Amino acid sequence: MTAARNHRRPAKRTIRVAKEGSARDAIGEVQHGQDVFILTFGQFSLIDAVVAILDQVGPADVAISTWTAADAHLERSRHLLESATIRSIRWIVDYSFESRQPEYCHHMRRLFGADCIRAIRTHAKFVTIRNDEWNIVIRTSMNLNENPRLEDLEITDDREFAEFFTRIVDEVFAEVEPLENRSDLPTMDRLPDTCRYPDVRHGVIRREDVNEPTFTHTISRHD
Repeated sequence: MTAARNHRRPAKRTIRVAKEGSARDAIGEVQHGQDVFILTFGQFSLIDAVVAILDQVGPADVAISTWTAADAHLERSRHLLESATIRSIRWIVDYSFESRQPEYCHHMRRLFGADCIRAIRTHAKFVTIRNDEWNIVIRTSMNLNENPRLEDLEITDDREFAEFFTRIVDEVFAEVEPLENRSDLPTMDRLPDTCRYPDVRHGVIRREDVNEPTFTHTISRHD
């Protein structure tokens, strides 16, 4: 069996539990080469985490993959784009977003332009934040909305890891049209499968080679 390619160097992981406080409090100081896992109690949103990181790393190119998004969070993202805090932005959303939240979907396209959004069958939630100095990847259970429940996010700074996620976004944008709602999975042909399994070959199992079950006792029913 071919081993899966390791897309990043092993890093020492920091684990935190944040029951209260802001995203900035939970994330702390962003450091090069970090790998920080945070369990939250839903007191801040994904866009709060993005803002807390951008405040430290400076203007960056951003890609966000989310199953759904709320109106206010889209507006905050647009304000960041207009202020040049976000230099560019690309979105991947689930194809059902338009049927579930048609007003929000229309608002997203109005704010960012249809060419910045792709809709596919997805439940993957991640963010990339990249500039000349930083290659941040956020992997999370959060959507881009209020999350008053247990949530998690892992914040990693690693160029190779960030490039892997950027290639995912590149492949989706190359394969799917701007206004298309792709109900099937994208093929992403240029993203190689690194977990290929060999064919399993075996001979025919003969009936006489199969052990018959044996019984050590019986259970009698008494009415």
